[in-house]
Amino acid sequence: MTQRFDPDPQSAALLEVTDLVRHYTLPRERLFGPPPMVRALNGVSFSVRPGQSLGIVGESGSGKSTIARLVMALDRPTSGSVKLLGRELHALPKDELRAARRDVQMVFQDPYGSLDPRQTVARIVAEPLEALAETSRAEQRERAGESLAAVGLRATDLNKYPHEFSGGQRQRIAIARALITRPKLIVADEPVSALDVSVQAQVLNLMQDLQQQFGISYLLISHDLAVVNHLCDEVCVLHRGIVVERGAPQQLFAHAQHPYTQALLAAVPRPEPLASA
Repeated sequence: MTQRFDPDPQSAALLEVTDLVRHYTLPRERLFGPPPMVRALNGVSFSVRPGQSLGIVGESGSGKSTIARLVMALDRPTSGSVKLLGRELHALPKDELRAARRDVQMVFQDPYGSLDPRQTVARIVAEPLEALAETSRAEQRERAGESLAAVGLRATDLNKYPHEFSGGQRQRIAIARALITRPKLIVADEPVSALDVSVQAQVLNLMQDLQQQFGISYLLISHDLAVVNHLCDEVCVLHRGIVVERGAPQQLFAHAQHPYTQALLAAVPRPEPLASA
């Protein structure tokens, strides 16, 4: 029987983000004028406990994907702190940062663009292990087969190429790639927005099952309130680079206090009953 994971509500934070600021300087519009600046994040703080799912919601341009890049150490903050397991990611030497990425992996939005069409599934899924350079090719292939099985695909799929799979299956491959290092945290940036509605629920249910099985924490970036409500224990509403409201999704969406959260909820389409003939 598969062992289930139950997070301890008193456990220390797995991910701790404190006063995160990211400003981007743009090219000068005038020779002697000051360069324009984009203030993507303006003092964002949150934490994620082991086994917890935290959702970051907001419209396009609110700073959601900037948070994902900073948590993955793919970009550097203007100021503030990103700690994973108590380690300041942006202060780690290159070798230690590479090793730290064993504990945090990412699932991207586009299951078509995130998989190299020239590589077999075996090479794609094993890529994080290859980057760590700690295992043999034979072990990498074995672990890739285990990861595929965990997401509902077969070991025989290892020799296939991405074009041989549907969109939902490709996202399962992307999740298998994220799983292969046995991470403690997965950053999922709009993981189902490119999928058909009928497939979205399957992928979200898979993510929930994997969380219960392996104790994974998720940082879910999304504009879809229904997705966040389905998967997350807590949600932060991001507006112009600032967290304006946070709480459990059911409570927050039922009793939103901030006007921006209320506007997001009002924008969700609701089916109208058909008029009687």
